[in-house]
Amino acid sequence: MPVNTYEAMFLLDSSKVAVSWDDSVKHVHDILTKHESEIVASRQWDERRLSYPVDGHKKGTYLLTYFKAEGANLKEIVADCRLSDFVLRELILKVHPKLVDHLVNQAMTSTPNAEEEGRREEDMDDRPRRRRRDD
Repeated sequence: MPVNTYEAMFLLDSSKVAVSWDDSVKHVHDILTKHESEIVASRQWDERRLSYPVDGHKKGTYLLTYFKAEGANLKEIVADCRLSDFVLRELILKVHPKLVDHLVNQAMTSTPNAEEEGRREEDMDDRPRRRRRDD
């Protein structure tokens, strides 16, 4: 079976992450390596207040990870994530082979928080304004 590259976004329990970030990341990496995955890149994405409670948690910390694995192993990875106390949710997407290098390099060099905030402010200024009937 061919080995594919996957992008995974893990929503981690913020209270456990606050105690030890390294242990939380190691726990997720252990799940991946247990199922014969090769971790290509991994980094903290952000800590945010959630739109709705997830298993009673109002805040979560996101971990963005790129890894290589066989497609047949994904079912076991997802099952282990659901059994984990650290992982609240996971989203795993297959990356197109032509985009692997670009996405991995971008994930490791950019700071999405600053870029997103800048984009949000720019979008607010450039958005079309609604006209009122009085205008």
